Amino acid sequence: MKVFFKRFVIPLLLVFIISGAVIYSTVDIHTLTNLTAFQPWSIVLALFCVSLGLTLDGTRLMHLVKISGEHITLGQAVQVVFGNYFLALLTPGATGGAVAQLMFLRHAGVPAGKATVLVIVRTLVSILFLICCMPLIFLHDAGILPGVDNHTLMLISVTAFVVIVLIVLAFRANALDYIVLRLTKRMGAKRGKKLLAFYRDLKTGVHLLASSPKSMVRIFFESGLSLMFIYAIVPCLLLGLGVTEADWYTVMGRMIFLNMLLYFTPTPGGSGVAEGGFVLLFADSVPAGTVGVLAVCWRLIAEYIPFFIGFYYTIKVFGKNFLHRQIDDSVEG
Repeated sequence: MKVFFKRFVIPLLLVFIISGAVIYSTVDIHTLTNLTAFQPWSIVLALFCVSLGLTLDGTRLMHLVKISGEHITLGQAVQVVFGNYFLALLTPGATGGAVAQLMFLRHAGVPAGKATVLVIVRTLVSILFLICCMPLIFLHDAGILPGVDNHTLMLISVTAFVVIVLIVLAFRANALDYIVLRLTKRMGAKRGKKLLAFYRDLKTGVHLLASSPKSMVRIFFESGLSLMFIYAIVPCLLLGLGVTEADWYTVMGRMIFLNMLLYFTPTPGGSGVAEGGFVLLFADSVPAGTVGVLAVCWRLIAEYIPFFIGFYYTIKVFGKNFLHRQIDDSVEG
């Protein structure tokens, strides 16, 4: 019971506390007036968009697994997707999401080595798509991050893209092998072994993608469509509040920017950072007093509902005692 409380109840309490604090700190005399005009159909539309986005996330995983020479069904792919949401919200830096993906892929019959590579590649493809979007966002939305010039953000995003391309080319040419080996020799045995394993998996992933460029293009665009449908939750909610003349380019751009930041936040599932970032980016774009409520509704639909579905699948597949076992033991088992 102590382990269950620590691993499940405490993270959920943190989520409720953060959500309550965000709503409490953003309500004003206009909140009730604006919320009474809210149209319930927008919730249905938002749920439809996120369902479509998560389904596309599952199909791109199926196609990625197919490139590796393995096969999983859409049902198994969806379990991987929801399992990722479940453990990501329970672990610092969302590190448990990768563990959950490995567990479900192995349960679906994908060998451990390939599963590890697929998890890394799946994440990298999503990040690469978001990085490709950054210049288009910074060219359109001046002052997206207070205190930071857009030219600086543009330079950072272009540099990141160029670095990724150079690293991919270096992997294909085996140009980094010597550098990595020298680094591992200077580290302790344990840390060096982890770095070498990660480098090997990353290199294998690059070669895997290069082996089927046409399929990779399809996966890249599936990733983009999946993310766009998931981010479309916010435009749906805004339409429900009667916001019809918003700059939707800016709205979606800010959602992309925010979610890009969430890949690198240390909190479980981005809790706190996501809600705070949403308030910062959208406080001037939504009806008065509703930004906190919208932030919580967005997180509920985009993260917390998939979290509970992932919890269901995890218990169904791995048993009721799952949370009482060490995550590392679950992976090894």
